[in-house]
Amino acid sequence: MRRLSSALTSLAFAGALLIAAPLPARALGPDSAPSSFADLAEKLLPAVVNISSTQKITAQNDEGPDMPQFPPGSPFEEFFQQFMDRNSNGMPAVPVSSLGSGFVIDGDKGLIVTNNHVVKDAENVRVTFHDDSTMDAEIVGRDEKMDLAILKVKTDKKLPSVSFGPSDPVRVGDWVLAIGNPFGLGGTVTAGIVSARQRDIQAGPYDDFIQTDASINRGNSGGPMFNMKGEVIGINTAIYSPSGGSVGIGFAIPSDMAQPVIKQLVDFGRTRRGWLGVKIQQVTPEIAESLKLNKAHGALVANVTAGGPAEKAGLQAGDIILSFNGKDINEMRELPRAVANFTIGDKAQIGFWRDGKQKSVTVAVGELEKAEKDGLVAGEEQQDDEEDQKTTPDKAVAVDNVGLTVRAITSKDADDYRIGDDVSGVLVSKVDDNSEAAEKGILPGDVIIEVNQQPVNKPEDVAPLFTKARKDGRTSVLLLVHREGDVRFVALKLKDQKDQKDAPKK
Repeated sequence: MRRLSSALTSLAFAGALLIAAPLPARALGPDSAPSSFADLAEKLLPAVVNISSTQKITAQNDEGPDMPQFPPGSPFEEFFQQFMDRNSNGMPAVPVSSLGSGFVIDGDKGLIVTNNHVVKDAENVRVTFHDDSTMDAEIVGRDEKMDLAILKVKTDKKLPSVSFGPSDPVRVGDWVLAIGNPFGLGGTVTAGIVSARQRDIQAGPYDDFIQTDASINRGNSGGPMFNMKGEVIGINTAIYSPSGGSVGIGFAIPSDMAQPVIKQLVDFGRTRRGWLGVKIQQVTPEIAESLKLNKAHGALVANVTAGGPAEKAGLQAGDIILSFNGKDINEMRELPRAVANFTIGDKAQIGFWRDGKQKSVTVAVGELEKAEKDGLVAGEEQQDDEEDQKTTPDKAVAVDNVGLTVRAITSKDADDYRIGDDVSGVLVSKVDDNSEAAEKGILPGDVIIEVNQQPVNKPEDVAPLFTKARKDGRTSVLLLVHREGDVRFVALKLKDQKDQKDAPKK
């Protein structure tokens, strides 16, 4: 400690000698922290609102609660009977309240942005402004997929509003300001930094959250996240908290993702997202190797919707989409976001991988909401009422290399495992414990439709394709597997021949 103190004294003395020639101060960038956030907060607070919504629920039991049991002749029996008779039409409706935050984006039209979960199923929505004035609000439009909603209030005066800024340039470590209504306390300002980008918290199909350590609690939902210019670069939506309070892990929807949805809700009262008509899955290293792709990237097409844009353009199950409209697709989740924001009806160029080669195709993008309304979803299997005539299973065939046993599909199998008549392949009848197949999640009742993109129609078709893969120098085999109306690709590693010979006999 003495040495450290002596060294510090020497440094202080040296600093005193140099005080006459100070070093030039480092210029602060636009997102650098000011000495105080007061000026910025004072400017932004009037545009941030508190939102309360109420929802009525009816009693679960229309006949009311059960009559308490009393001894015969008890004076309480008659009293409770009269009480039950008066309330025999069910318990009165109980209002359920929800608290959240929002911010004005158009002061002339009275438009307010918030989260969908703040006003979901609301019967009445009230907005309280910074000056404590309160107004009724109507819901203009909602989007459950991105958890956004637009409210509108009627007022003769122009409301204070804020503007969106770009979220794409935001970097980890940048300062941010959050304003909201935590626990119903009213306008509350907190500051922090951007902790991470592109977080996927499994909240929806378009997860791409900004993570922050600015204190965000219950009631902050729907409130804005500002950069140091006073621009909205995120909409606070979720927190990670074992206790229910802030632990410094909050999530906001990036403004670049939110703005197209908000515009659609304002213009149409609903969303109009782009749609390809494919079901996709992540490309694992094993899948990439089995399809002769140099690295694991892109989005693997597991199924193509009949009559959808992708099928019309010629895309097939087993293709790996590598780019969309000139933008590289490095991870599976990037594709739905890119397609969703694309203009419906316009044509996009898609780069994809097939048969060891990169190819391209032009697709006219459809509308997701219309496809949902029409019941068109990738992976849906239409089932007929016609019964399979085969009732006796064929001889089972073991594929020892990966721990699988397969056989033909019977009509009972079709009923038990929800296998449509238009699904052809072989049934997995057994999966060995501790095998590669078990590790990759294959279960008895799954149907193997393809092996290395070759259709299999009978059990005897499977083993030769595994043998061929080994002869071709492959270290894994790609299966297309059907389970209860859903299909996905599964890559299984092949055992080394030496390991297989040395394996103990059972």
